[in-house]
Amino acid sequence: MTRPIAISFVLAALFLTGCEKAETTVPKPIELTSDAVDHFCGMNVLEHPGPKGQIILRSGGQAVWFSSSRDAVAFTRLPEEPKDIAAFYVSDMSHANSWEDPGSRNWIEAKRAFYVVGSQVHGGMGAPETVPFSVRADADAFVRKNGGKVLIFEEIEDRDVLQSTLAPSANAEVGNNG
Repeated sequence: MTRPIAISFVLAALFLTGCEKAETTVPKPIELTSDAVDHFCGMNVLEHPGPKGQIILRSGGQAVWFSSSRDAVAFTRLPEEPKDIAAFYVSDMSHANSWEDPGSRNWIEAKRAFYVVGSQVHGGMGAPETVPFSVRADADAFVRKNGGKVLIFEEIEDRDVLQSTLAPSANAEVGNNG
């Protein structure tokens, strides 16, 4: 009688292992098309230059699109946004045609990219950008040309992606009008 019980435990363990593997399958990136609409501003993602982002949620399966990689990183830091992220991709600027045409298929997993933060180059919405590269040497070359520093995903601070994008003088004007 102990043998059937042992076999049952082995089969249950194999079944649970199989379920666990199914849950950890990372969805592939979705090609960027003219149907992509930015999560925050509601505008067409292709109308903006610079690197883009897409997050695929476990609960939805569809991509949540961003006109800038900075906004995609910000999404992961905002407490009101969903946290059931199945996959997170950003444009790989190591393989982009240009800043104006970052590509529709050259995605890199966000946590594997090298980001240039604090450069003089701004993203599609006019905000400071976190510029992602798959190749560290490409990120270093971008820094030499445009300033900033190279970071990995875990080193990006909230202030790098959540700060107001208004210039100090514009902030003062807004404050004086209130």
